Amino acid sequence: MVSKTFAPGALGPLSLKNRFIKAATFEGVMARGQVSDALIEFHADVARGGAAMTTVAYLAISPGGRVHRDTIVLDAAQVPALRRLTDVVHAEGALACAQIGHAGLVANTLSNRTPSLAPSARFSAPAMGRVKAATAAQLDAVVEEFGAAARHAVEAGFDAVEIHMGHGYLLSSFLSPNLNRRTDEFGGDTSRRAELARRVAERVRACAGESVAVTAKFNMDDGVRGGLWLGDSVPTARLLQSDGHLDALQLTGGSSLLNPMYYFRGPVPMAEFIASQPAPVGLGLRVIGRRLFREYPFEEAFFLPLARQFREALDMPLILLGGINELDTVHGALAEGFGFVAMARALLRDPGLVNRFRDETATAGLCVHCMKCMPTVYSGTRCVIR
Repeated sequence: MVSKTFAPGALGPLSLKNRFIKAATFEGVMARGQVSDALIEFHADVARGGAAMTTVAYLAISPGGRVHRDTIVLDAAQVPALRRLTDVVHAEGALACAQIGHAGLVANTLSNRTPSLAPSARFSAPAMGRVKAATAAQLDAVVEEFGAAARHAVEAGFDAVEIHMGHGYLLSSFLSPNLNRRTDEFGGDTSRRAELARRVAERVRACAGESVAVTAKFNMDDGVRGGLWLGDSVPTARLLQSDGHLDALQLTGGSSLLNPMYYFRGPVPMAEFIASQPAPVGLGLRVIGRRLFREYPFEEAFFLPLARQFREALDMPLILLGGINELDTVHGALAEGFGFVAMARALLRDPGLVNRFRDETATAGLCVHCMKCMPTVYSGTRCVIR
């Protein structure tokens, strides 16, 4: 069991040197959507710290798919700069993954200065207005844009592509019965709500080729009333498995649109959030912040009970995510049949944690789960006590 943790593991066509993946964490250092030296160093630090693969987040498939203007669009113009990043990561002994997606209802349309898309028309607080329902033609274009982004990722030297199907972003919103009220081929029962995600996975695989791993970050539970839950998410995962286009699912939950703390867990750093925002936004947070940011107590491996339902139902490789800080947790997850673990906050606090696990100088990370790293996404994501 212990040796498996640091033994190579197969992820589609790839061989990862161990079972640790740095999960996508918005780095907050891409001003005006450009690759910066700080972004490269962020991932170099993780790579030299021992993780087998680090994930660059979040790379939009189009200008309208950005979270805001300081989000990279994975187009041809960004390939040379992203190639610098992947070359550095490879030189440090790790592989590089590109998380690609469309923010949908989570997109700040005022910052982007371009409209976003949704399965059904509705008001979106991140968009600061009403987002229209996408037409069938627009969704066809989205599928093609995912394919183009996958091609650019390969050209930039990425070893893997992670499709964002979680957190209320566009593909996730189509899966959700709460957000998808369509009556056409993209809405209705579980299978039709999965149609867009399935088409995207097929297109990404076709464009990425067989030498690159293709995975998806996939919501098990939206954490909101009427949202995606196991009764829909498990059958949807079975459909994605049967299609055969994905090499693994990274299991997550929660909604950046409606319940972001569901996938963070811990105290809400409201004072720090307010201080990080312009005065009008900070005032709004004082009024409604506690309703928007619900508080959930932190628990080690908090997604494991849900993830076990998928491990029981699926044969494909699964990546466990969510509050993994202790080496015993990793050993246990691998013993249960999970292929890899993905870590985020623990590696913000200590990018060298995987090496310290390997060298038997640590059995747990130093993260205290204070959540004060969350507001730093506006100024460069970091642990505030590191």
